[in-house]
Amino acid sequence: QLQLVESGGGSVQTGGSLSLSCVASGDSDIIMTWFRQPPGKEREGVASIYTGDGIRRYADSVKGRFTISQANVKNTVYLQMNSLTPGDSGIYYCAAGSRWPRWVARWSDVGRHTSWGQGTQVTVSP
Repeated sequence: QLQLVESGGGSVQTGGSLSLSCVASGDSDIIMTWFRQPPGKEREGVASIYTGDGIRRYADSVKGRFTISQANVKNTVYLQMNSLTPGDSGIYYCAAGSRWPRWVARWSDVGRHTSWGQGTQVTVSP
């Protein structure tokens, strides 16, 4: 398993922005995905990127507002979150896994992600 270290998050008002970062150990190309879990709800995929070629995927609910990107440093990814709403609140987790078949269509498959960060809280107030 990889070690994932997350940073960022916090509290912001509606319409504000926050940025998250995640650093994964190792230097192999991997899929890195941000999930979130709102209170009382199931974990859902937010955005994903394959560090080998930079292909990205987003949940429909965040398209146009969130951007996942990778740094020049191997296996470091960011999640820039703009135009935040209270519906974006929750614990955000960074997860990673080796690329699986048809990952583009199945990027948010929780079970394919074998390594998880500790989670960071994002709170958006009205």
